[in-house]
Parts: sequence; C-alpha cells; structure tokens
Amino acid sequence: MNIIRASLVFLALLAALTMSRAQQTQKDSITALDEVVLLDTIAHRNPLGILPTSQVGPTAFQNYSPVDLISPINQIAGVYILSGALNTNRITIRGIGARTPFGTDKLRLYYDDIPVTNGTGFSTIETYDLENLGQVEVIKGPKGTAYGTNLGGAILLRTQRPEEAATRFKNNLTIGSFGLIKNNLGFNHQEGPLTLNLRYGHLETDGYRENSRFDRDGFLLHTSYRISDRSSMSLLLNHVNYTAQIPSSLSQSAFDEDPSQAAANWLAAQGFESNRYTLLGISHTYVFSSRLENTTSVFYTYLDQFEARPFNIVDQFTNGYGLRTRFFGNFGTGNSPLEYNLGAELYTDEFHGGTFENLFRDNDGNGSLLGDKIGDNKEFRRQYNLFAGLTVPLTARFKAQAGLSLNNTFYDFRDRFNTGAANTSAERDFPPIVLPSFSLRYTASKGHLVYANISRGFSNPGLEETLTPDGALNPDISQETGTNYELGTRLFLDKGRLRITLALYRMDVKNLLVAERVGEDQFIGRNAGSTKHQGLETELNYSIPLGTRARIAPFISYTLNDHSFVDFVDGDTVFSGNPLTGVPRHRINSGLQFHHTAGFYCNLAHTTVGAIPLTDANTLSSEPYTVFNTRLGYKRAFSKKFSMQLDLGINNLWNTRYARSVLINAVGFGGAEPRFFNPGDARNYYGSLGLSYRL
Repeated sequence: MNIIRASLVFLALLAALTMSRAQQTQKDSITALDEVVLLDTIAHRNPLGILPTSQVGPTAFQNYSPVDLISPINQIAGVYILSGALNTNRITIRGIGARTPFGTDKLRLYYDDIPVTNGTGFSTIETYDLENLGQVEVIKGPKGTAYGTNLGGAILLRTQRPEEAATRFKNNLTIGSFGLIKNNLGFNHQEGPLTLNLRYGHLETDGYRENSRFDRDGFLLHTSYRISDRSSMSLLLNHVNYTAQIPSSLSQSAFDEDPSQAAANWLAAQGFESNRYTLLGISHTYVFSSRLENTTSVFYTYLDQFEARPFNIVDQFTNGYGLRTRFFGNFGTGNSPLEYNLGAELYTDEFHGGTFENLFRDNDGNGSLLGDKIGDNKEFRRQYNLFAGLTVPLTARFKAQAGLSLNNTFYDFRDRFNTGAANTSAERDFPPIVLPSFSLRYTASKGHLVYANISRGFSNPGLEETLTPDGALNPDISQETGTNYELGTRLFLDKGRLRITLALYRMDVKNLLVAERVGEDQFIGRNAGSTKHQGLETELNYSIPLGTRARIAPFISYTLNDHSFVDFVDGDTVFSGNPLTGVPRHRINSGLQFHHTAGFYCNLAHTTVGAIPLTDANTLSSEPYTVFNTRLGYKRAFSKKFSMQLDLGINNLWNTRYARSVLINAVGFGGAEPRFFNPGDARNYYGSLGLSYRL
C-alpha cells in the first residue's frame, strides 16, 4: 500500500503542477515548440462517431524498447495487458477478460479495419511488430456498435504510413540484454496516386528465463492506389512466422527462489510453440457523392500452430474468410446534417486440430517427442454482425447518437477420433442478440466536451467452454451480457498544450462465464452469476516549452477499478461481494519526456500496479509493484536525404522483482504447489541505431 500511496501522491503533485502551469500566461507562446502535437492521432474517421476514443502512437512508442508493444498500450487508463512472455499476452479492458485462463477474448481486434479475431473470439496481439504500427486505438466497453459490441470493446491497429511524398529506405537495428537482436527494414514510396509500404522484421532473443528463446520473422506489405477522385483500393499482406519456447508460470516458492527458472515440467519437455500466420485483405472505397461513401474489405487468414506441452502436443491449422462493408452518409440541409452509417461484418473459419501424446520422458532428455494420436477435431465457426448508427445534431454544440447491432454466432464441432457413445460432436447456434447504444455529447468552446453513453454488449463462450467434462454439449451455458453506463469529459487547456480526460463508468454483467480447470489441459465453462464493473479513469498530457529550443512533456494515467462479484455461488461456497479476480484496484502509468530542437531527447516512464486478487475466495493476492523504464536518444538529419537516430534504454531500472502476469485460481496437480506467477524481466539494456535515406 505504501507504493500505491506514493504513486497517488505523485499523481496529485503532477496534477497540481500542470493545472498551475495551465493558468499562467504564456509570454513566449509564438515559438517553434507551439507546433508540437500532444495527441498521438492520425487523420481518420472517428470509429465512435461523437464519442472520444483513446490512442497511443509514436509519442508513446518512443518511451519504450522497439520490442515492447505492450507497455505503450498499458499507458491507456482502463486497459491492462498481462504479459507472461513475448508470445503470451492477456488483454483486459475495465476488468473484462481478466478471468480468461490464457490468451485474449471478449474483445475484437482489427488491423487496418480488417477483423483479425478468430471464430472463437480469441485475438493475438503478439503477432504484430510495434515498428510497423503508426497508431493503436482503443474502444473501451461495448459502445463500438460497428466493431462487434463485445463487453471488452475493441482494439484498432493501424499501419505506419509514409510521412511524405517521396521514396525512402529505413533500417532500425536493436541489440540488448538476453541475446536480443531485432532489425526492421522498411521501404516507403509515395508518388501521385500510389502509396507503397514494405517492411521486413526479424527478432530473436534468448529471454530472461530458462526455456524462453523467441525467434520471429515478419513481412508486411501495405499499398493503396487512388483509381479516381471517387475510387481507391488498398492491399494488406501481413505474414509472421515465429517459434517461442514456453517457460510457463511459477509457484510462490519457485518465484521467491529464482524467478528466471522455468517450470520444471515445461523445462523437461522443452515446451514451445511454432506459429505461422498470414493475413491478406483487399479494400475498396468509393465515394458516390458528397453525401454517401462506402468501404468494403474482403480478407483471408491462415494460422498454422504446433505446440508441445508436457501433457500433450497439438498440431492444428485454421482457414478464415470474411467480408466487412460500411456505408457513411448524411442527409438534410445546413451545416449540421444528420449523419448515418450502416454495414455488416461476416466471418467464417474452419479449424483442424490433432492432439498427440508427448513422450518427452522417454526421449533421453531431448525434450518433446511426438507420440500416438489421442484426438482429432474439426470445427466450423461463423459469425455475423449487422450494425447501423444515426447522429442527430440537436443544436450546433449538442449531438445525439443512436446505434444498433445484431449478432449471431454458430459453432459446429466434429469429433473425428472417437466413435459411438464416446463421440463428442456437437453444434451450438446462439440466438441472435440485439445490442443498442445511445450517446450524447456537448462540445464547448476550444474543443472541451462532455459525453454520456449507455450501451449493451455481449461475450460468447468459446466452443470448448460449451462442452461438459465428458465432452457433451452443455445446453444450459449462455452468452455473457452486460449494460455499460459511462460519463466523461475531455478538456484542452493552456492553448491546447494540456489535455485532460476523465471517465466514470459502471458495467453490470450477467451470466458471468467462468472457466473451471478440471485437468492440466482441460477447462470447462459455466455461467456463475453476475459482476459489477465500475471505476474511474483519468489521463493528463502536457507539453511545456522551455524557452524556444526545448520542451518537457509530463503525462500520467490513473485507473481505479472497483470491480466485484454481485452474485457468485460455487456449490456451497458464496463469493458474492468479493473483488473480481485478476484485476488490480489501482494502476498508474506516468512519465516525463524531454526534447531539444538539437535532436536530443530523454524519456522516463513509470508503472505502478496494485495487488491483484488471485483466488475467488480472495485469500491470496499478488504483490503490488513499481517499475521504471528510461530511454534517451539523439536524432539528426545530416542532409535532406540522410538522417540517423541513436537510442539507449534501460528496462526495469531498479531491478524490481515482480510478476508481470498472473493466473487466477491456479490448481496444483499431483500434490504440487499451484503456479500463479509469470515473472517480469530483470534489469536489462538495449541500444538502437536507425538510418533513413531518401532517394
């Protein structure tokens, strides 16, 4: 609690400093530094219409290592990614998704407006390279009618675009502790109607822990062509191939003894996963008139997965196909016409998976060995989402927005291994669910705004969660549903240099989905009551000129999570009233950026995470922790054609021992101690050299 109190004091002092500074008259307001943009924004249509979203981009990316995609996103209040390793991340938004055992569900992930969440609702953000991204935008809660209306919301990834109409080669090489080598080579070309962005990236590291080596190669092609004043097309191709060893989680005793060790059974099996992922999307935008335009995308995804675990080996692949179309239009007269959008998102995929024995104990210490097949499944998943929205200007400053979404999900599971009574083939067709949203926004002078929203969302159980321990279909399991209430404001002070956002929300979730572990690799789902998610989120970003040649930019975000079980009874045990498992009550991200026009900069970023309840009974919690990262660099253009950037950074500056990710309700098998903790890296260093040449 001392860490939390100290961080809260720092929050109050920084807020007081920035508010005091905002009230001062700027005598030197007309300087080059006044052109600094506080927000990480890219010109694009607001996905939520009249409601604000949260974004991070190059400004936030520069606080961290080029390897670290997670920390910039964690700067956003209300969003928390628990990262067990480079290939193991669990995204939670306002507590939604915190109870998922592994991976990310209950939200939608989009890459350049193409959905990349699979048919069972799982998303893998670790497949994407931070250096290929220009912006990450987050929709919190189910208010994104056109983006799936999942209870957790949506995350929109956007490709980095060429900065100017030119041809340019870029290369950034990063080396660091634990055998880290990362290289990103880029070619950008923009001329007339053609824009081309081509990237190749390689990453390898031995990792801080035993059995944690990671190798990834990635290729990205994004190109667009303006056919006419009305028509344009774009092509997106993203291919990633990576192999990652898995150290797995540790018990409390092992964590205290040596956090760099791997779990004994995963080390003996030399557990790993090898994935190949491809996304291909083609989009077309057509402007019918000044009052109507349409963007339509067709896409294909392929995922080939091989994972060796101590308890079995899985070999599986998935083919996915989809279409997304969205119309934007307006009608009426005057400067504030009625605006509307409507569209559809259709997705289907086909999964093939085989499960085999792992004979690593008979392999003379050489790790995993493929044994006999013990399972062979095939799944067909499809989902559609129809959506529409209408924005009505009630006055010049006051707007109302209504949205409606209709979702339907279907699973077809085929057991191709067992026969007769042992066969577990099943189908599940969830009834269509209607999800409304209603918002109000008042915009004052200088861009200040206040908004309110009420919206309904849902989360599907995964196919495996719909089965009983015997593999039979459980007809009683239902979708999670919830209603979100939100009130917020966004203020711009001191001539736009200071931005303050504040949001208060409450989300009531019914038919809570609980994943119960009944074996080392077996989870079943059930509806276990209801939860209450309520909290406060605030962010401050400030750019303060220091004369005419330098500036400092403090930032801070604070999240208060007051999440609890309202009605949760497990057998004879009542958990009602307990804090929601897997969610810290307090979380703070803050930092300070210093920039000089000579090209020097220095950034310091701080993260504090409060204690996280680890069991539903609230008998065990993780330790709160605070971690500091720092990065300094120098950027210089030697000519109009050639520039260089040099960076040096330190992660975990004070060498704090902490759990970067935790498992909830962990169970020890065979008398073993339950394994709750995935340790964060010890103090480590990196350096980057970036070169850019313009033809």
